[in-house]
Amino acid sequence: MSEDIASITSGAEDHMKKAISHLEAELVKIRAGKANPQMLDGLMVDYYGSPMPINQVANISVMDARTLSIQPWEKNMLQPIERAIIAANIGITPQNDGALIRLFLPPLTEERRKELVKKCQAEGEHSKVAIRNIRRDAIEHIKKLQKNGLSEDAAKDAEADVQQITDKFIAAVEKHLAAKEKEIMSV
Repeated sequence: MSEDIASITSGAEDHMKKAISHLEAELVKIRAGKANPQMLDGLMVDYYGSPMPINQVANISVMDARTLSIQPWEKNMLQPIERAIIAANIGITPQNDGALIRLFLPPLTEERRKELVKKCQAEGEHSKVAIRNIRRDAIEHIKKLQKNGLSEDAAKDAEADVQQITDKFIAAVEKHLAAKEKEIMSV
């Protein structure tokens, strides 16, 4: 029975780690006034009729603190990349000079910064909900084990362990959100 409890708690911890890494990936996509090639992760470009990630059809680099440069491998991909950026509605208008596309990130206004913080908070809330759902599933598994002969004390201890793991990951979400909020609000 104890190896069942150990597998439940380690499985829950693994799932919670995945929730945190998803949060980190989502927070990177939210721009904080600095040019970052990962802002374009997940942006799909029409490559001869099939969607491809932008980083597989072009080289994305940071020119300076507020400028990204996108150099397609093939010159005829300039238009599809430009259309994909406009369609993604990331708040940046691409500048196409015939050889490469430049993205100039405008300085963030106070209002836009607050919107971005709200977006970060929403992502953090999604992560917290995911972590709580993982906790709920783990506790349900423990209760099933208790029905199948696990002692009540062992079940309570296992539930306390799961809660402790949950608290640790919720605190990690808060830490990530506080860091991103500080990054966004610093002028």
